Amino acid sequence: MTENEQDVAAIKQVVADVETGFNTNDAELMNRHFAENAAVVNAMGVRTVGREALLEASRTGLAGFLRDQYARYDVTDVTFLREDIALAHKEAYATTADGTDLDVGHAMNALYVLVKERGRWWIAARQNTLVQK
Repeated sequence: MTENEQDVAAIKQVVADVETGFNTNDAELMNRHFAENAAVVNAMGVRTVGREALLEASRTGLAGFLRDQYARYDVTDVTFLREDIALAHKEAYATTADGTDLDVGHAMNALYVLVKERGRWWIAARQNTLVQK
């Protein structure tokens, strides 16, 4: 496996951890890969900055309105701007707890900006956008 293939696999694992954290209501796992000063814009357009603020928002959402929500994430593209900066595109689909796709009338696209520091990939920013089907 080339270094580029290893980086793509590592980035896909970051996104997979976010998915698993979401689907299991595990806010810590969902936010494990965010940089300290990460910025996220959620699907409703709300901007949150900083790992601690993201963790708190996730805890609140996963204990509340997201508690019984599930999703499948597909990384559709990874582009390296430099060897230590990558853009990853993710498509997200609502599912049942067992992974069966639901037709809820929308899906979501997300753009991740990732930076490689100390030998691992960190999410520096994420922008979520709802897409009507």
